[in-house]
Amino acid sequence: MSYLETTAEFYSEVAQTPQVGLCCVQSSPLQLPGLKIPCKMQQMNYGCGTTVHPAELTNEPTVLYVGVGGGLEALQFAYFSRRPGSVIAIEPVRAMQEAATRNLELAAQENPWFDPSFVEIRAGDAFALPVPDASVDVVAQNCLFNIFEPADLTKALKEAYRVLKPGGRLQMSDPIATRPIPAHLQQDERLRAMCLSGALTYEQYTQKIVDAGFGQVEIRARRPYRLLDRHTYHLDEDLLLESLDCVAFKVPIPEDGACIFTGKTAIYKGAQEVFDDSAGHILQRGVPAVVCDKTAAKLAASIPEDVLITDSTWHYTGGGCC
Repeated sequence: MSYLETTAEFYSEVAQTPQVGLCCVQSSPLQLPGLKIPCKMQQMNYGCGTTVHPAELTNEPTVLYVGVGGGLEALQFAYFSRRPGSVIAIEPVRAMQEAATRNLELAAQENPWFDPSFVEIRAGDAFALPVPDASVDVVAQNCLFNIFEPADLTKALKEAYRVLKPGGRLQMSDPIATRPIPAHLQQDERLRAMCLSGALTYEQYTQKIVDAGFGQVEIRARRPYRLLDRHTYHLDEDLLLESLDCVAFKVPIPEDGACIFTGKTAIYKGAQEVFDDSAGHILQRGVPAVVCDKTAAKLAASIPEDVLITDSTWHYTGGGCC
């Protein structure tokens, strides 16, 4: 079998017999007023973080969710877009389609506001999304794209870019590796299906997003996910995997490169009250200003004596001078 067939077989198994904690980090699902998540749906929370960012889900966006899993995040997105077909869930595994449908019916019994018609489950995959160009506001995926081999990841990211409206958002949560994963683990199809051996490094992952055309990437969270210990996985030393939540925007890439926000700030400490770099960044003396990593590097190089650049927090929720 190809690795994608192995993945489909594996998720057919866990659709029928849930494996609690298969992927999810040690955190409870996002809690929202008036939202009750069925127990079965929580057991099938096969994600490594969250793609649901409430502050950005105003005006009832149309959401395309790739890989529905047990339906948990599809339900959470529907909470903000309470209309038929507002969430389109793409799922290639028949057993998972059926499990998610059952879970969403349970959710309707527990949530008076929810109607199963709010989530439309369609057969399909990430490489040929069954929706028109520029037709959705948000594309989301949780702990799926890391399974793909690099060429397939490129296809999936370009498909997401295709279906998004201008200014639309690709919201993702995926494992990343703190150093390249050795070939013997990458070639283990079962481990890849379990989100343990296909992860790219942070630099490789973000570069893939930019190469697909996204002009702005924002890191929402970065935290430990799994440890591949040297004894079990036959490594020279332990290898830490991290969970990365990010949002990529379908905006043009600036001439000097994409903007990637990781929580850095620039603090001007020179003689003037205000510093203007003539590139759209105005810094008030002593006041931290959120900047993308590209701008941080430029400021540090141009006025090293007059600016303090703080470290990445790996958490960004908007604002700043970029």
